[in-house]
Amino acid sequence: MEGKTIDIEDQPIQHKQTFEVTEKALLSTGIRVGTQVKTKSMAQFIQKTRSDGLHVIDVGKTLSRIEVSGKFLARFDMSNVVVYSAREYAKTPVHKFCMITGAIPLTGRFMPGTFSNPIYPKHIDPEVVLVTDPSMDYQAVTEASKVGVPVLSFCDTDNVTSNVDLVIPVNNRGRKALAAAFWLLARSILIHSALLKSNQSMKYSIEDFETKPLEETE
Repeated sequence: MEGKTIDIEDQPIQHKQTFEVTEKALLSTGIRVGTQVKTKSMAQFIQKTRSDGLHVIDVGKTLSRIEVSGKFLARFDMSNVVVYSAREYAKTPVHKFCMITGAIPLTGRFMPGTFSNPIYPKHIDPEVVLVTDPSMDYQAVTEASKVGVPVLSFCDTDNVTSNVDLVIPVNNRGRKALAAAFWLLARSILIHSALLKSNQSMKYSIEDFETKPLEETE
C-alpha cells in the first residue's frame, strides 16, 4: 500500500539481553499455542502441530517480530499511535500498554469513521494502528488501510493477514498470552526509545497486563 514502508528482517535475538523474562515463564503464558486451523499466510510462523491438532507458533519468530515492531514503533510519537481491540481479554493489556508507552487506547466497539471520516466528532488521524486480531478488528484494519496508515497486528495461526503490514505471530485469544505479548512489545519500545536499558527491569510485570477473570476481581 502506498505510503507505508516497514522493513522486516527476522533475525535471531538474544532473549536474555532483550527480554526480562525466562523462556519457561514466557511459554507458561501459552503465547505460542495456536488454533487447529492454519492459513497460508501464517504457515511460515508455525513450528509444529501437536497430537491434539493445535498448531504451535515458533516463539523465536514471535520474539523477532516483537523486536522489529518495537524498533519500528519507537520511530513515532506514540501519542499518534492507536491500539485497538474488540477482544474482552485485551482490555487490560491495551490500556496498560498505552499508559506506559503513551499510545491511544481504543477497546470495545469500533465506531465506523473513526479513521476515515474527518467530520466524525471522535475522528483520529493515527500514524500507525496496532490491533490484536485482524478478523475481530476488521473495521479498524479496513479504515487504516483505506487512509494509508500502517497496520501492525498480533496474528494467530488461523488469521488471514492480507491487510496487515507487519504480522506478530502470537496466541491472540488467551488472556495470559495477550498480557505477555503487550508486555514484551511495551518493553521493546521503551528500549528502542532509550527510555529503558536492556538490562533494566520494567516497573510492571506480565501479570500486571493481564485481564483478570470476573471471579478474581469480585
